[in-house]
This record gives sequence, C-alpha cells and structure tokens, in this order.
Amino acid sequence: MIDKTAFIHSSSFVDEGATIGPGSKVWHFCHVMPGAVIGSRCTLGQNVVVMTGVTIGNNCKIQNNVSLYEGVVLEDDVFCGPSMVFTNVMNPRAHVSRRDEFRQTLVRRGSSIGANATIVCGATLGEYSFVGAGAVVTRDVAPYALMAGVPARRIGWMCQCGERLAERVGHVTCDACGSRYLVAADTVTPLGEAT
Repeated sequence: MIDKTAFIHSSSFVDEGATIGPGSKVWHFCHVMPGAVIGSRCTLGQNVVVMTGVTIGNNCKIQNNVSLYEGVVLEDDVFCGPSMVFTNVMNPRAHVSRRDEFRQTLVRRGSSIGANATIVCGATLGEYSFVGAGAVVTRDVAPYALMAGVPARRIGWMCQCGERLAERVGHVTCDACGSRYLVAADTVTPLGEAT
C-alpha cells in the first residue's frame, strides 16, 4: 500500500505489495520490491533498492546508490550515507544458494552510517551510533559509539545531535546542544537535557 501523500518519481518502480508511508519520497531510478515496508517521512535518494523483507522506520534518509537487502531493519531516524553497503550473507558463492542463511542487520534508532561504509550482516548498530565514512563494521556497535577504520573500532562517543562528546569518563555535557551523559569505559547513558 502506498500512502496518497507519498511521492514516487516516474522513473522508479514500486512493486505491488510494497508499503510506503505518508510523506515519504522515492526519487529517481529506485526499486522497492514486494513486501518491503517503508515508514512515514522517509527519503530514498537516486538509485536505491529496497528488497523484499526489509523494514525501514519513520524519518529515515537513504542517500544515493544504497541497496537494502533482505534482513536489513532500520529503526526510526536512521541516516544511510551515499553508496554505503549492507550485506546479508557471510560467505557468498555464485554457484551455492545461501538464501536460508541470510542474517539480520539491525540499525537502531538515530544511527548514522557514513558514505561508502560497509556493514557486514549480523551486526546490530546501537542507538545513535555513528559509523564514519569508509568504515567496515564487522561486529555489534555500542549505542552512541563513534566508529572508524577497517575493521571499524570505537574512537569516541557521539551525542544524539550528531556532535562528538568530550573524551573523558564521568558526566559529560554536549557543547553543541547541552544534552548530558554519563560516560563509562564502554557505555554511554543519556541523562537528559541541561537544566
């Protein structure tokens, strides 16, 4: 079902059985397959493919040249940068069917994935995590973690607003928005906005 307020560019294909929510936009040369679910107020840039079995939450931004394969789940407010890559099989071979081995990749609320990053299937990206451009994520990512490199490793922590937090353990306040956090060695706990 396609909501009547959704915009679908004339060059795109949306197969019968796909769901697109209110206010979403599907731009040039996209393909949304049957059984794909796209929430409200999402934007799919040029040349995006959304396969059967993919779920996209509300207010997600999928930039140009991104393919979301079966098993990918994006929660609300997720950003996928240009040409970033999801996989869904650990050991693909053209001559061996692995359809029964697809692994789920879960991207939690508010996460951002930079341009040309790769997310290897089976990983969960914690809420408000931030994967830098070109990084290769091979395992789960902690909430609020800033990831970079090949393979990706945590190099810091990020605020919900998308700014890097100060590098220290204890109470940390975001310089940009005033949100407060309790930072431990391997976790970040939000404490709310400054009072």
